[in-house]
Amino acid sequence: MTDDDAHLQPAVAAEFSALADQLEALSDARWDTPSLCEGWRVREVIAHLTMAARYSGDEFMAKLQDCQFDFTRLSNQIAREDARLPVTELVDNLRSEVMQHWTPPGGGYHGALNHVVIHGLDATVPLGFTRRVPDETIRAVLNDLTHGGGHARFGIDIEGRRLVATDMDWAFGSGTELLGSGEDLALVMCGRTVPAGRVAGLPL
Repeated sequence: MTDDDAHLQPAVAAEFSALADQLEALSDARWDTPSLCEGWRVREVIAHLTMAARYSGDEFMAKLQDCQFDFTRLSNQIAREDARLPVTELVDNLRSEVMQHWTPPGGGYHGALNHVVIHGLDATVPLGFTRRVPDETIRAVLNDLTHGGGHARFGIDIEGRRLVATDMDWAFGSGTELLGSGEDLALVMCGRTVPAGRVAGLPL
């Protein structure tokens, strides 16, 4: 946690709780829906999202060492193994006090908010759920991805582009326009492929 983003903690907690509320009534079969993360179902996404609820810092580092400090390999391993957990346990993990106050190493609550919002959308968009992320929350994520340069971590170039949200008062940049909901713009900046027709303009 950093002193300048502690105000985002309630938004992080609210996103974890809201996601749990959306997923708890799903049938087991719907947990097998392919997510926006290639190769992962909803199960794997939520297992990945809630790692910190099940592994202490020391346990996590030990597993990372076993994977030769390859975080992608570890993420895939834990997602694959923990996706077998009962869905009730995964939902409980979303609601855990640990996740409500979790921050990624060096990422603060900005990183935690991006993590839960984007992975939450990875799971809920393919399920056909309607918009749920509050304007002020998605705005914080969009600003981090643009002004904060977060898009670059996903290999996305927004130079010479104007991004315009169609469902809220938010825009960024100048140049060739890409229009879509705030949620969908956040997803494409994170390298996700959104369902056809949800964004308009030249792809990033």
